[in-house]
Amino acid sequence: MTNRTIGVGLIGYGFAGKTFHAPLIRGVDGLALQAITSSDAAKVKKDFPGMTIFADPAEMIARDGIELIVIATPNDSHAPLARAALSAGKHVVIDKPFTLNMAEARDVIALAERQSRLLSVFHNRRWDSDFLAAKFGVESGVLGNVTHFESHIDRFRPEVRDRWRERAVPGAGIWYDLAPHMIDQALQLFGLPDGVAANFLLQRPGAQAVDWAHAVLTYPKHRVVLHASMIAAGGSPRFLVHGDKGSLLKHGIDQQEAQLLDGMRPGAAGWGVDPDRMQIWNGAGEARGMSTPAGDHRRYYMAIRDALYGVAPNAVPPIQALAVMAVLEAAIASAGEGQTKPVPLTGSEREAFNASYKRGAARPGGDLAGPP
Repeated sequence: MTNRTIGVGLIGYGFAGKTFHAPLIRGVDGLALQAITSSDAAKVKKDFPGMTIFADPAEMIARDGIELIVIATPNDSHAPLARAALSAGKHVVIDKPFTLNMAEARDVIALAERQSRLLSVFHNRRWDSDFLAAKFGVESGVLGNVTHFESHIDRFRPEVRDRWRERAVPGAGIWYDLAPHMIDQALQLFGLPDGVAANFLLQRPGAQAVDWAHAVLTYPKHRVVLHASMIAAGGSPRFLVHGDKGSLLKHGIDQQEAQLLDGMRPGAAGWGVDPDRMQIWNGAGEARGMSTPAGDHRRYYMAIRDALYGVAPNAVPPIQALAVMAVLEAAIASAGEGQTKPVPLTGSEREAFNASYKRGAARPGGDLAGPP
C-alpha cells in the first residue's frame, strides 16, 4: 500500500495555505491536493485552474476520497475545524499554533485518539537550514557542553498592518505567530525546561497585539533565550550558541519562504540551499566558516505520508505539539504575573513527551543534520 495516493484537502488559502502548504503538498510524491476551501475562489483558480474549490469547510470535509485535512486558517478556528474533520474520520494536520490554549489542544488530542486518526501540527521549521546549523552546533560536540542558546526572529516592520495577526483578537500577536517555531526547536534540542520567564510588549505606535517578546527557558546547566520583535533593522543573529569549547553564530535566515514567494517549486535545483555560512569560534577566539546544511520543509509532509502508509512515525505527534502549547502558556502566565512559571504538563504528559522520542518519533534534519 505504500504506492497509493493520499487525497488531501486544504482549508484556508491565505498566506500559510498559499505560500507553504499547497506547494509543499504538491511537491511530495504520494500526496494529491484534491480540493481547497477558500472565500476567494478567484485567487485559488489563478494558481490552480482545475482545482475543486469549496466555500464551506464542512462540504470539503465530507468529500469522499480526501483522507487528510490540512487546516491553515486563523488561529481561533483551528480547534473547531480539527474536531469537525476528526469526527468525520479524516486525518488532520493543523498549522501552528496547535490551538488557542491547552484545554482545546487536549480536547482535540482525545478526539483523535478516540477516532484512531493521525493528528499533527505543522512545525516545519524543524527543517530550516538555520536551525539545522544550530542543531549541528549543539549535537556534534564541536562547542562542548552548551551553556547558552539564543534564537531570534527579528523583523523590521515598524508600521502596524491591518490583518488579523496584528489585531486584538484571540491568538493574535507575535508570541502566537513566531514563538511556536522557536519553542518547538528548543524542545527538539533540549527537552522540557524547568521553568519559563517571559516579558511581552506592545511596542509600535498603534499596536493592538504583542509585537515584542522575550522569554528565557531555564535548564539545570544552561539557558535558552527566545526573542522576537518587529523593530529590528538588522544585526541580530538568527542563532547564537555558546559552549565550554566554543561558540556558533548563524546570521542569515532559511531561504525556503523567500524561494516559495518567488515561485520556486519545492525540490527544484537550489531548493533550501543557504549561502550564509555558520561561524564556529574556538576558545582562542579563532573563527572558521562552515557550510550550512540545506533545509527542506517537504520532509514534514514526507513523514506525514509515510505515517499514513504505516511505515514511519508521525512527524510531529500530538504530545510534542501539546508541549509547545504548554511552554507558550507558561510564558503568557509569566509575563502576566512577573515571575518564572513551571511548564503546565501532567506527569503522564511529561512521560509521553519523553517517550515520543524513544519510540522513534521523527527527529529534525535526518541526514541533513551535519554540514557537508
